[in-house]
Order: sequence, then C-alpha cells, then structure tokens
Amino acid sequence: MNKLLAAGLLVSTFLSPLAKSADYVIDNKGAHASINFKVKHLGYSWLTGRFDKFSGTFSYDDKNVSASKIDVNVDTTSVNSNHAERDKHIKSADFLEVSKFGNAKFVSSAVTDKGEGKLEIKGALTLHGITKDLVIEAEKIGEGDDPWGGYRVGFSGTTQITMKDFGIKMDLGPASAQVNLELHIEGVRQ
Repeated sequence: MNKLLAAGLLVSTFLSPLAKSADYVIDNKGAHASINFKVKHLGYSWLTGRFDKFSGTFSYDDKNVSASKIDVNVDTTSVNSNHAERDKHIKSADFLEVSKFGNAKFVSSAVTDKGEGKLEIKGALTLHGITKDLVIEAEKIGEGDDPWGGYRVGFSGTTQITMKDFGIKMDLGPASAQVNLELHIEGVRQ
C-alpha cells in the first residue's frame, strides 16, 4: 500500500504543473476578440481598420507564463477599413495581394512575464509570403468564469510592422511606412 501511495504522489508531483496549463480558443464567434490596425495617411491623419475573420488558439498558465504558446491565422481577404474602394486597393498587389497571400499567421516563440500583468510575446509573423520576427507588448486584462459555464482569459497587445519588411510595394512616404497593430484577444478554455 505504501508503494502505491508513493507512486501516486510521485506521479502527481510531476503532472501537477501540466494539469494547471490550459488551452484556449480565441472567441471570434462571439466578437470578443479583434485584430485592428492603424497607419498614418500621408502623415495627415490616421487610417484605421480591422480583419473581420481570424482564428487561433493559445495555452496559458499564470503560474508558468513562459510555457504559453500562441497560434493565430488571419484571413487577409477580410480586411475592412470601412471603405469598399480602399479595401479593394489594400487587397491588391500594391499591398496585401490577397489573391496570392490570403492568409497571415503568427506563431509565438517565447512569452515573458514582465510583472503586474504585463507580457512580452516574441514570435514570427508571416504576411505577404514573408516571415519576420516581432515582439508584442501585451497586458492581461482578466480571467474567470463566464455566465455560460465556461472560463475565459483576455489580453490586449500592440506591435508595429514596417510594410517594406514584408515586401509590400506601395510607398506612401515615410510617415506611412509603419502599421500599428492593436490586438484584443479573449479565449475560452477548452
């Protein structure tokens, strides 16, 4: 009996960190997540938009943040700047070239807990057929039970990309070279 008890304690000791880790699906169906962008229009104003279709998963454990993993796919054909003619231009070969590159993808490589809910997420973004490393400065917004019997956790984050780094040909001048990404992600635990 003592050997059985000892074996059980040993297994639970090794598995307990794994048991705390949780897998989440990004809640895009309930519109509780968004991938937004903004870019200066010729340096005179901000042009804002979003991607309407995306999906993804992540794992998260607040006791072992460095074990977190994120995988997000974005349907670039769903770009929406609230102006149909502009969206047609953004989808063209001048920018996203969605007929050839209809998907963008982000996969994390490291998540660092910076304290007080702040996170640094390193990973690779594939956009317009080119993969580049980037860093997302993120913040945990909250977590807990939802009214439907599930459990959720939410984050926000920001990063910036340079269009030329991803082979985007259109040049609107130096004030418009960078795109700011604003991410709001809520996941439902599986």
